[in-house]
Amino acid sequence: MSHGFEPVTAQLPALPDQQWLRALVVAINFLNRQIVNASMVGMFITTLVLTYSVVSRYLFQVPTDWQDEACVFMLIGISFFSAAYVQSYRGHIGIEVLSSMLPPKINALRLILVDIASAAFCGFFSWKSWTLFHEAWVEGQTTSSTFAPPLWIPYAMMAFGMTLLSLQIVLQVMTALLKKNDHYKKVETA
Repeated sequence: MSHGFEPVTAQLPALPDQQWLRALVVAINFLNRQIVNASMVGMFITTLVLTYSVVSRYLFQVPTDWQDEACVFMLIGISFFSAAYVQSYRGHIGIEVLSSMLPPKINALRLILVDIASAAFCGFFSWKSWTLFHEAWVEGQTTSSTFAPPLWIPYAMMAFGMTLLSLQIVLQVMTALLKKNDHYKKVETA
């Protein structure tokens, strides 16, 4: 059973046997690690900005109208960008009671079907995010605050992050379907 407190040294699933798929998986894993490192820096910057906001507002009575939206934008980016990394370790929330109750073959089928449905949902979410990004870019949409940053920024972060997550799930499904040793059977015993 997983409680979310496992060390970061957890191993990725075995690489696929096909060279072209292996190259894609290695590339996306590398990209995911770089994005997570950038997300950690972004989280640190967000804490600095919020700390500055509190200090300047309460100690120096200097209002800041930009920090809330800047931090929300950074948190949107951090959340969506790191989702594919979390998926690569299968770290998203799952219902583990089913895996313990179902026979192994049925559970393997369940995992494949859930991953396919997840890929479809994330693909749709990605497509809608890209259309929102395009509309915000073309129409020059901004937030309604006095700071008024452009809305294409969070929409682009959502679209990129969901595209990366969709790609991660599709690669996992392809790896499992093309692998001689069924990856989904290994997941249930982990």
